[in-house]
Amino acid sequence: GLQWGSSVAQAAQRRGLCRRGIATAAMTIAALDSAALRDLAARQQNGAAADVLEVLRAAAAEKGVGLDAEALPAALDAQLSALPSSQRAAFCIPKKRTMPTDPKVANLDDDSVYLVGNSLGLQPRKTREYVNAELDSWSELGVNGHFSGRKTEWLAIDELVMDGTAAVVGALPSEVANMNSLTMNLHLLLISFYRPKGSRTKILYEADAFGSDFFAFESQVRLHGLDPAEALVPVRARGGSDETLRTEDIVKAIKDAGDSLAVVCFGTVQYYTGQYFDVETITAAAHSVGAAAIWDCAHAVGNVDLKLHDWGVDGACWCSYKYLNAGPGGIGGFFVHEKHHGKNLNLLAGWWGQKKSTRFNMSHIWQPEEGASAWRLSNPPVLQTVSLLASLELFGKSSMAELRGRSLLLTGYLELLLQQGPLAEFPDVLSILTPSEPRARGCQLSIKFATSKGSEETFAGLERRGIVVDHRKPNVIRVAPAPLYSTFMDVFLFVRALGEALRETGEAPPAKRAKA
Repeated sequence: GLQWGSSVAQAAQRRGLCRRGIATAAMTIAALDSAALRDLAARQQNGAAADVLEVLRAAAAEKGVGLDAEALPAALDAQLSALPSSQRAAFCIPKKRTMPTDPKVANLDDDSVYLVGNSLGLQPRKTREYVNAELDSWSELGVNGHFSGRKTEWLAIDELVMDGTAAVVGALPSEVANMNSLTMNLHLLLISFYRPKGSRTKILYEADAFGSDFFAFESQVRLHGLDPAEALVPVRARGGSDETLRTEDIVKAIKDAGDSLAVVCFGTVQYYTGQYFDVETITAAAHSVGAAAIWDCAHAVGNVDLKLHDWGVDGACWCSYKYLNAGPGGIGGFFVHEKHHGKNLNLLAGWWGQKKSTRFNMSHIWQPEEGASAWRLSNPPVLQTVSLLASLELFGKSSMAELRGRSLLLTGYLELLLQQGPLAEFPDVLSILTPSEPRARGCQLSIKFATSKGSEETFAGLERRGIVVDHRKPNVIRVAPAPLYSTFMDVFLFVRALGEALRETGEAPPAKRAKA
């Protein structure tokens, strides 16, 4: 992937690249190769929002069909499924018969339309093999598996996923560790970076942060004997038609807090709205007032092309069971920038943070590992680690830049179909909560309904048709075409089913309900 700094010269270089890049309006479907997807991602990151629409419209024109014709997703899948960024065949796709599907409206032998990787990723086919291999090691070797496991000795099992993890989040291998769970890792980061002193006591966060993040902030503030009502600074959307946060408002809030601010912590991609925050700009703003920048990457890792090292992020954490497909309750991820390595930051120590060469000496003298590994507490869970490995090997066949380009087309196509279909047919019933600018979102679109009853009834109608998405209270259905395995046909079938489900609900006019 392209790595850019923030200097004026590099910005000019970026603009030059965009001028020399692909001519999207004239692009043929056959020209959609890995390089074209990487270029599309780079252009989008630099503000060329129209490129995604141009590619899709050019593809429809080439086929001589409308954007809502079934021939278009078939043609796009035929071309793009051969690229390394499409690994659908390497995943287990649940059949509709294993879901709460109604045989009256769906063929139970069909694959389900699985668009909920933002909640739980699908199982890679290799996962069962890798997990069973370690179970065999346990049964055959017992404790000796620590020194001679199937993939590697268990003592070093997490080293198998270090390079792959670093590649996915844009980090150096020394900056990442795989351990614990997301909220535990967030607490560990706050132990190191939230060190209130004098007037610098505040944590700035998004007002609608995921509940577990808020509880971490609140409890850390209390651990320091401070009042959360005074130490926590929520940033809210403007309201009205502005339901997502503006970068300039976040930066202003940081500047206004000034030297009272100790930490800025946001979710990189907001779990509810799907908004992708400008990590580089917000991180720089935090640093400008002397605060640390910590990011919860739960909905970003494996979804967008992160550059945690280049952006100067101080610390980050994530789970691996969403877009990283490591299975329910999968091992957490952890990042600390190399500028903090060896700087004696406060941390909670455990024996797995000791140097590997002296760990089993059982000495009471603290000799930490280099980098993020110093924050490890205990030996890694073997079965969770190899589950993550099975997925990271699939990510390693492509690049996050190529996956991001593919994702832009998938979600752009989803947005176009929604605009031409359900949003046009039911303008007073639903809207898209997620930002329309491609670089301000990941793969997820959050569809907001006028009423919670309408969203629940529509969700039930989708379930009956073998469509797997998720409902978030009070009135949002989240749809996430994960680029590693979702297809354009998945998107087409979802939008068609959404229209059918909407016509069945009490939200639809009587004539449309009768027709349905």
